[in-house]
Amino acid sequence: MRDKSYIWISFIVLIFGIWAVPKIVKKFEKSDLLLIGAAPEFELIDQNQKKITNKNYEGKVYVLEFFFANCPTICPIMNQNMLKLQEEFYGNLKFGIASITIDPLRDTPEALKRHAEELGVKLPFWHMMTGDSKYIFELSNKFNLYAGANPEAPGGFEHSGLFALIDKEGNIRCRKDENGNPIVYYDGTADEGIEMIKEDIKLLLGE
Repeated sequence: MRDKSYIWISFIVLIFGIWAVPKIVKKFEKSDLLLIGAAPEFELIDQNQKKITNKNYEGKVYVLEFFFANCPTICPIMNQNMLKLQEEFYGNLKFGIASITIDPLRDTPEALKRHAEELGVKLPFWHMMTGDSKYIFELSNKFNLYAGANPEAPGGFEHSGLFALIDKEGNIRCRKDENGNPIVYYDGTADEGIEMIKEDIKLLLGE
């Protein structure tokens, strides 16, 4: 009887082990999100007058945008949607936000500090960054996120309302659309885009 009990216990442990191992391995698998390529490197100054580079985001999933504080059109919507991401992932030190101004003459570190406070930025790794105007426009081109000066545009600038999603290894990632094509970037002005990026941030945090 004792030998039979031992055999049954061993059998149960074996079956449980076979069932559990795939679940443990699954946790460390890559998600199905597409890899677009390495995000461009950058070096800028944030609202706390600290030098911030892409290396500050190593090991973190982060969302990157180009904006400006005095934008009268889409930026306020983008700001509110970034706040939704802050609320969703607040307390997770593996998540961050990179907001890069395209109006560095007005958006000094001091101005960005005021803007961050007015907006309600609390996330430790939400850096609002400024720098040389030419450098920033070249950086936006490298990301393929349009930004440019236009005296006839509201606020004097035009820019994309898209968000880039970057994984812990510094790669731009995205999901596929309904036709199986990469969306590349997420619409930072639409509720649908924010819900999609929330879901995909969670996937990347789990990698």
